[in-house]
Amino acid sequence: MPKMKSKSSAKKRFVLTGTGKIKRKHAYKSHILTKKTTKQKRNLTYIAIVDKADARNVRQMLQS
Repeated sequence: MPKMKSKSSAKKRFVLTGTGKIKRKHAYKSHILTKKTTKQKRNLTYIAIVDKADARNVRQMLQS
């Protein structure tokens, strides 16, 4: 049986913290920024934690 591969897309998008939580970036920050307010763009800059409901699926994609 071959080794299980982890999802390359997930490796690029998520990072595990020291306590085991999963960090992610916000969406909607890459283009069409002219119509977004400065406040909205600033708040999208910060790192977010993956929700508990999605964490199991993300962790499964990350394990190799």
